[in-house]
Amino acid sequence: MPLIGYARVSTEDQTPQPQSEALQAAGCAEIHEEQASGGNRARPVLARVLERIGRGDTLVVVRIDRLARSLSHLLEVIERLEAKGAFFRSLTDPIDTASPQGKFTLQVLGAAAEFERALIRERTRAGLASARSKGRIGGNPGLRARDPAALRKVRMARADGYMERLGQTAQDWVPHVRRLRPDMAWEDVLRIVNAPLPPGRRWTEGRLKRAVAAYVRDGFLPATVLGRAGRRETDDRLPAIVAAIKGADPDITLQAICDRLEAMRERTPRGRTRWQPSSVRMLLERAGRLGLLG
Repeated sequence: MPLIGYARVSTEDQTPQPQSEALQAAGCAEIHEEQASGGNRARPVLARVLERIGRGDTLVVVRIDRLARSLSHLLEVIERLEAKGAFFRSLTDPIDTASPQGKFTLQVLGAAAEFERALIRERTRAGLASARSKGRIGGNPGLRARDPAALRKVRMARADGYMERLGQTAQDWVPHVRRLRPDMAWEDVLRIVNAPLPPGRRWTEGRLKRAVAAYVRDGFLPATVLGRAGRRETDDRLPAIVAAIKGADPDITLQAICDRLEAMRERTPRGRTRWQPSSVRMLLERAGRLGLLG
């Protein structure tokens, strides 16, 4: 069972060496280091690790806060690992999703998170009911009066909230969009983005385009990704898709590519629904001749 270590520090004057040494001592043959804020969910190194991790692998950190600063983010990452058949372990916290005890701890954390959300909802409803009983109308007085300054603040707050929510999912789609657009049509990019995601986290084409446009507007993605995709010959489409999957994870196996294509409901060159490694190998060879492989 391969152990993959992840070490993170927040500032440049900190060193990840102690974490890396602890991960190496725990048996991690592969260790990834990153300098980024724990509150930033769109971390490029972590995104690559989560994209490349495979079935049976275990992501290892020294402490939970090296991976996530919030319970919701931690559970989101572990859910993504479980969808790939991978596991998570913290060296100093009682979490190892490959063990029954670790799974129990995770269930307790998930229940605690749901309980906290329920309490917040209940306090909100109670506060609104109390205000109504005293004759007070909820909401911002400036909004009720259609004050331009108040409306502008609301629009800015909503935009900030939207960007924060996008940051929580950026690792799912930003690497693919950056690599594939505008060479590949949105429809095919969407299928590649959605293939490894559980049903509740999959994107629609409209949502993905809006997210990309917001990231372009704020400078997180180049404007070229919004350009019109060039016309591609029908015979080149499957090699391009297989090349895109291989480009996202150079170490992916032929069988794993087959599984990904079946999850995308992509048909083989002969129109079949079941893929074989020999078909994928043929398409990769064609992609290489077309110059589609990096």
